[in-house]
Amino acid sequence: MNTPDVTTHETGREVTAATPADTFADPGLPDHKDRLADKDPKASRRAELQTVILFAISVIGTISMMIVFFTVPLDGTTAGVRTQNLALGLCLGFALLGIGLGAVHWAKTLMSDHEVVEERHNVATEPEDREQAVAALAAGVKDSGIARRGILKGAVVSALALFPLAIAVPLVAEVGGDWNIGKFRHTLWRRGTRLATDPTGRPIKASDVTIGSAYHVIPYQEDIPEDVRPGTHGWIDEKAKAIVLMVRLDPAVLKEAEDRKDWSHDGIVAYSKICTHVGCPVALYEQQTHHLLCPCHQSTFDVADGAKVVFGPAKRPLPQLPITVDDEGYLVAQSDFLEPVGPSFWERLK
Repeated sequence: MNTPDVTTHETGREVTAATPADTFADPGLPDHKDRLADKDPKASRRAELQTVILFAISVIGTISMMIVFFTVPLDGTTAGVRTQNLALGLCLGFALLGIGLGAVHWAKTLMSDHEVVEERHNVATEPEDREQAVAALAAGVKDSGIARRGILKGAVVSALALFPLAIAVPLVAEVGGDWNIGKFRHTLWRRGTRLATDPTGRPIKASDVTIGSAYHVIPYQEDIPEDVRPGTHGWIDEKAKAIVLMVRLDPAVLKEAEDRKDWSHDGIVAYSKICTHVGCPVALYEQQTHHLLCPCHQSTFDVADGAKVVFGPAKRPLPQLPITVDDEGYLVAQSDFLEPVGPSFWERLK
């Protein structure tokens, strides 16, 4: 039998139309292979026990997390925080892993694995189809065997009922935490506090700072209280507020307000590294344009012009740290920031 040729409008090429004989036959479903648990009652009970053990691991993980949360105290050090977080993370991991593996093992070994073909139908479901769907759900519940497997049912219910505690208890415990937003008005910077490199903590001499260079700066360890020095838990919070980005510009390009002309030293300026949008670290400095870029939402600040916003969602300039030099030539702060660092909060008008 000859097949007609068809010419396409797009290319003018002739293609051969397909005939029914050229189409593939429906291969149908492969023969179903019974699993070991389908044929051997002992294997089925063994699979059920394995599933119960997996859910039990989840229960143990959740209970262990509660014990760690209330019995492992924070001793005020970074190591203590790291130890507690590691223990909580491991317990939470076992709690989630037990539920996940238990559900997968249950489905793979105990629930039906017969292949099913569902024909496509219109979006609007007929009442008869809805009845069939309800019947199929009921059959699925029956097929899972949860009604006749009491131990398995108890393990599932226990794991799912206890796991939310792993999330809810820490959240409830934090309700009574520190909500004093006024502390963001003050940082570790004080009059005479030396500027030091981050993370080495080496104090910086003005003579070592070349034009165009940028430094990530923290308060010098010897100039801050011992209870918030590096290595303590308090240092984490305080460093997050006090971190500074320092840049040296050609004094000829520096634009300074009249009341801030003495806040810099020979072209060296220092600004809070915390973006005034949502608090991300502003750390990308473009030497030619003197712009600082926040990598989170692309807020851009002009270091040469008071760190004013030139692009992006931030609404106010980066707070400037007034600096000068001491008798030994080291860069030091004249005072703390004169405005709150970080993003705007609900007590601020802008």
